[in-house]
Order: sequence, then C-alpha cells, then structure tokens
Amino acid sequence: MIKNILLLMLLAVSAAGKAQQKRPNIILFLVDDLGWQDTSVPFWEETTPQNRKFHTPAMERLAKEGVKFTNAYATPVCTPTRVSLLTGMNVTAHYITNWTSPLKDNPTDAADKQFLPPHWNYNGLSPVAGVPHTVHATTFPQLLKEAGYYTIHAGKGHWASNGTPGSNPLNLGFLINITGNGAGSPQSYLGSDNYGNLPGKARWQAVPGLNEYYGSDTFLTEALTLEALKALEEPVSRKQPFFLNMSHYAVHDPFMPDKRFFQKYLDKGLDSLEAAYATLVEGMDKSLGDIMQFLKAKKIEHNTIILFMSDNGGLSNPGYRSGTSYIQNAPLRSGKGSVYEGGIREPMIVKWPGITKAGAAVKQYIIVEDFFPTILEMAGVKKYKTLQHVDGRSFVPVLKNISFTDNQRVLVWHSPNKWVQEDGPGINYFSAIRQGDWKLVYSMRSGTAQLFNIKNDIGENTDLSAANPQKTKELLNLLGMRLKNKKAPMPVDAATGMPLPYPAQ
Repeated sequence: MIKNILLLMLLAVSAAGKAQQKRPNIILFLVDDLGWQDTSVPFWEETTPQNRKFHTPAMERLAKEGVKFTNAYATPVCTPTRVSLLTGMNVTAHYITNWTSPLKDNPTDAADKQFLPPHWNYNGLSPVAGVPHTVHATTFPQLLKEAGYYTIHAGKGHWASNGTPGSNPLNLGFLINITGNGAGSPQSYLGSDNYGNLPGKARWQAVPGLNEYYGSDTFLTEALTLEALKALEEPVSRKQPFFLNMSHYAVHDPFMPDKRFFQKYLDKGLDSLEAAYATLVEGMDKSLGDIMQFLKAKKIEHNTIILFMSDNGGLSNPGYRSGTSYIQNAPLRSGKGSVYEGGIREPMIVKWPGITKAGAAVKQYIIVEDFFPTILEMAGVKKYKTLQHVDGRSFVPVLKNISFTDNQRVLVWHSPNKWVQEDGPGINYFSAIRQGDWKLVYSMRSGTAQLFNIKNDIGENTDLSAANPQKTKELLNLLGMRLKNKKAPMPVDAATGMPLPYPAQ
C-alpha cells in the first residue's frame, strides 16, 4: 500500500515536471532607441539605403524564422514605453509622459515660456502604494514569477527614479537583476572605463554590478550578454521555464565605437559618428545571435519564444547624428521624441516555434502595452488580477493568423511635456491618434490638427485635414474624449496657471 502511494506521488511529481517543461521560455529582447530603419532587415516594402548601412545578420535570421511586424508602435521616449510594457497601461493612464530622472523628485521637463509642466508621475512606476508622483501597478514579471517562472532582468531598467521602490527590478517581479536601476543611459560602454565607475568621475549613469569586467576590453553590450547567459544556466539546468528581459543600453548615446566592428564601417565610407552608431547596432545584433546560439546549444530553442522590440524611434535630433536632422528614419518623418511615425514606429519580430509562420510579415498595427497580455497568454497565465486596468490587447490571435485585421482599433499617443529645449517635428506638446489607415496629429502649442493617410503617405507629408474636415473632426473628438476619460495630464498655461483643455472639449 505504501509502495503504491509512493509510486503515485512520484508519477504525479513527474507529470507536474513535464507539464512545467512544456511551458515556453520567453525572451523579450528590448533595444534602446533603435529606429525602424536601423537594421539590415527591411520593415518597409523595400530595402532602403539606410538598411544597407547596417549589418544585423541575427535579426535577419530571426525574421526568417519568425514574423516581423511592420506596424508596431511604442511611445516617443523610453520610460513611458517601458512602463506601458510592464503594466499594459497606455501612457494616458499611467501619467508617466516623459522620461524619469535617476534622481527622485526631479521632473525632467525643459523650461518653456508658454507652458508649465503638466501634473505627471515623474517618479515613475511603483509596486508600493503611496509613493508620491508614481503609478501603483502590477507588473507581468511579478505574475510570471508567481506562476513559477524564473525571471531575469539584464541591462537598462529606467522604470522609476532611484530612491523609489520601482527603480529596483527585484521589486517588480524579477528574481535576478543585472545592472538595472533608475538610469536611462550608460555613462560609458567601455570596460576600460569601468563603465563609468572611475574614482571621482562616477555619475548616476555609471553602470553598476559588472566589476569583473573592469579594466578589460569587454564592451558593455557583450558584458550584459555574458551575464545574462550565466543567469540562464540556473533555470535551464533544472528545466524551469524562464523569462529573460534582455534590455540593452545600446543603441542609446553616448555613441562610443565598439572596436570589434568600427573599422569596417569606416571602410564603408561612414564618418566616425555614424560608424560608431553602426557598431552599437551590430554589437546589439551579435548579442541576439549569441543568445539564439545558446538556446540551440542547450536544445531549448524549440520551446523558447523570442520577442524583439525597440522602446522608441531612432535618435535624429540636432547634434546627435551626422547630416541633416530628422531624416535618419526616412521614409518615416522625424525621430525620437516625436509622435510622427519616425518617433513611434518600431522594428519588431516575434518567433514562437510551432505558432508563427516563418518569414511572414504582419501588417496589423499593435502598440507596446499589448505585450503585457500577450506574454501572459503565451505563458498560460490566466485569470490574473491586477491593480490597474489593462489597456493592451493580446496579439496572440495575430501571431496565429497573420492576415488578422482590425481597422476599428484606436491607438493614442500623448506627450504633454517639453522633452528637449528645441521644438522639432512632432516634438514637445503633441498628441496623436490612429484608427485604421487614418492618423491625426494634434499640437497643444497651436491647438491645430493634421490628418494623414498612413497607408498612402507613410512619410506624413500631405496634410488632408482641409480636404477631409469630417474625418479630422471625428478623430479630434475621439482623441479629446480618450484623453478626458483617462484624465490624462495636460500642460499648464503659464499665463493662467490652468491646464489646457482637451482637444475639441
């Protein structure tokens, strides 16, 4: 009798172990500031000269083995995207409408004569209630951890200011944290600089926790990859499903050349600044390739989902990239910080073995908060409870049917802050809304709106608002109602001390 009971117990444990092993591993490969065109994988209908500048063979392989999304969106700058991703909330709901400072209680708005800053959550995301100027929300890594996943964060965090609970990934559902904190950029990519941790020179942006690489030639992107692969050994060895948030600092400035690749781009005719940028891109791609090789070597590639995404459009502001400003993401208009396509449309690839159709392309538009319900559905996590309302929609149906089409869905972007001192195309005090092929861009500074047909005019060159006043009014009213219903923050009129009214309200 006792033997039979023990046998049944062993069989039950074995069955549970096998069920756990069948749950997919999930890797989110998130790149910082990678533009839609900053890759040799074309995300448009044709390969462009910009695509030919870069060498990203691992992305090419991932695109051949998975599906690429040609209409994937984030927000114009990093922290709003990262919080939307972790919480499933639209920017209009979490009120983190600009990047958060590494210093607590330090709003990052640039000074402006017309407007004062909006009332926004400048301390970022918090897993603890009652922290001033934060959004209190449940993260999907926390839900994955509770469901038995081994959760790892590697690289840039930047969900909240240092000195608040949300700045530490260990408080957001991660079991392992590799360098993540409240900083949004690295002080240095160079091991020879100790990644910024030099006596008397370290700032908040100095990358923590990579001491064993100090004084070496190991580039930051490589060091993060090596540490992430070390961390994966634990769950792989005991066949526990894992989630890896591989969140690179690359390709954010400072544009320091990765000498492994630098000369070849100089030889291609790029100037030193653009060559340095291209090395950041290729180093990021090598990381992706190394991780894919690890999965193959461990014989787990067929049970591992990879999601590739960028957090905002490519940097194109004056003084950062060579040549004329705001053209680096062409044919898209503008770049990072903008609600035009160049600031929000992202390179995105998903490989889900047994589900995604190899080499396919998806035209259905999605937005970054959709990752929250999607990843939980992929992991089989059901009937979960969150503190917040989840705005995102799972794109699992799109992965299973690449011809899936929903032209009624509405996407909203909202940037009521002054991100940088100099206004640029779609930069500082703009909102936007897309429904189907129609997109409306609203300027809070002037109170005017532009209307574009994105399918016919991907560069947003032709304003159709005068030619189609009915559609303009319809989308403007819809934008105003969405912002009003969410009580989204608006800039404060410096003359009256009152927040601006919502569009069409």
